Amino acid sequence: MAKTLKIAVVERDRDRAVMIVDGLRDAGDHEVIVIGDETGLSRRLSEINPDVVLIDLENPSRDVLEELALASGPMERPVAMFVDRSDLALTQAAIEAGVSAYIVDGLQKQRIKPIIDAAVARFQMFARVRSELAATKAALAERKTLDRAKGILMKSRGISEDEAYALIRRAAMDQGRKVAEVAQALITAAELLK
Repeated sequence: MAKTLKIAVVERDRDRAVMIVDGLRDAGDHEVIVIGDETGLSRRLSEINPDVVLIDLENPSRDVLEELALASGPMERPVAMFVDRSDLALTQAAIEAGVSAYIVDGLQKQRIKPIIDAAVARFQMFARVRSELAATKAALAERKTLDRAKGILMKSRGISEDEAYALIRRAAMDQGRKVAEVAQALITAAELLK
C-alpha cells in the first residue's frame, strides 16, 4: 500500500477498533475513520467515500451485508471482512455483497496490513477483468451493429460485404465519426423507412 488510503473501519467494540486502528497506523500513514454502528452503513460509507472498507463483526447479519452491498457496490472499493464464525450461506452472501477478503477468526494486529493488501490487489484484479469484459462486450455489440448495417446495404444495393463495409467506412471518415456510429445511424434510418 504505497499511497495513503482512506480506510473506513466498521467495528462496534472500542478495544478491537483501537487495535485495528493501531494495526493500520503501523502499516502506514492512513486516514482511518471508525464507524461504531452498522445502522445506516450505506449512507455513512457514501458520505465518507473511503478507498477501503474493513469490517470486523462477530456474526454479520444479512441486513449488514445488504447495507454493505448498497453502500460499497463490488465495483467501487475493496472490502475486507473479519468474522468470528461463518457458514456457507454467510460466506456466499458476503462475496455477493462485494467482499474482497473474507477472514474467519483472523483479526490480529499483525495480519491487518497483509489482508488489506490482498483485498486491494484482488479488487484491482477483478476491476481489470470487469473492464476487459465490458470492452469485449462493447466490441461485440459494435461488430453486430456493423454486420447488420452491412447486410442492409448488401440487400438494398446488391453489393458485396466488402463494398458495404467500404461505404460505411468512407461515410464515417467523411463525417468524422466512428464506423459503429455510422452503422447504427444506417440501421435507424432503415427501420424508419420500413
